[in-house]
Amino acid sequence: MELRADNVPNFRELSMRLAYRLRNLRMERGLSQESVARQAGLALYTYQKFEKGESRPGTPMNPTYHTLLALAWVYDLDVTELLDLDGSAPRDSEG
Repeated sequence: MELRADNVPNFRELSMRLAYRLRNLRMERGLSQESVARQAGLALYTYQKFEKGESRPGTPMNPTYHTLLALAWVYDLDVTELLDLDGSAPRDSEG
């Protein structure tokens, strides 16, 4: 995907697409939120917020690289595979 100023998704949209990806990966593998959080070294509340696309209520998620690596490890993916967000969720209609 070529990145240009006119086609870069906004931060909130990227957060929601990653949230959708995390939720789908977890469900496909039959894991609980608690199991994923524990394996990734996260608080359950933190992981639950990530699946909602938030860090705090109303604030888009902003996981650290370490957290992304830990989540990729849980799902047995490379971090680039975890972040492969093309087509992983409906586009945000807000812009």
